[in-house]
Amino acid sequence: MWQRGPMRSRGSFIVFEGGEGAGKSTQVKLLAAALRSDGLDVVTTREPGGSPVGERIRDLLLDPATGSLHPRAEALLFAAARADHVATLIEPGLARGAVVICDRFVDSSLAYQGVARHLGLDEVARLSSFATNGLTPDLTIVLDVDPVAGLERARRSAAADRIESEELNFHRQVRQAFIDLSAADPDRYLVVPASSGIGETAEAIAGRVSELVGHAGGPRIGAAEVGS
Repeated sequence: MWQRGPMRSRGSFIVFEGGEGAGKSTQVKLLAAALRSDGLDVVTTREPGGSPVGERIRDLLLDPATGSLHPRAEALLFAAARADHVATLIEPGLARGAVVICDRFVDSSLAYQGVARHLGLDEVARLSSFATNGLTPDLTIVLDVDPVAGLERARRSAAADRIESEELNFHRQVRQAFIDLSAADPDRYLVVPASSGIGETAEAIAGRVSELVGHAGGPRIGAAEVGS
């Protein structure tokens, strides 16, 4: 069983990052199921979104009909969605001791708006810190995917959204930004090649998460879960 030590009255915050088509949603579901099977309180969520206000902003940001946005306007909309998300869902979950697993967080703003939109990491980091009241993930898992393969995978499952429709060089810059962010703070990141099999990727994630939540055996991810 997973066990939380006496000093961990506050929950754990785990974030999945990566380019389009990296398989984040699949790995979020697998990890959450494994943790819940061992009795932990788990909250899964996503950005942009995660709250009623956030989901409305998500629709605006991702709808191709929105068209082009000034990069600062785009960054502010992401920050607004994130501020509401943290205040209404993430912080309350952590306060009650839950493991909160989020599909994208601040690093996506740093990569997409800070680097690929050329707003600068420092500017976007300051905006994001204000939006989150300084909240930082305990662990960020980067699923590293080649943009060509990732975009092909993403576009097979659904029509391209406004961000996915950006040119290939944009997505290459995003990928490099995630690699650079993880290299700058390796203790807080786990980088896993998205080309690994679903089960192999899940096992690598489980091993690292076990260190965070305090269970040496790691979450149990069975064949049925991997195949789901």
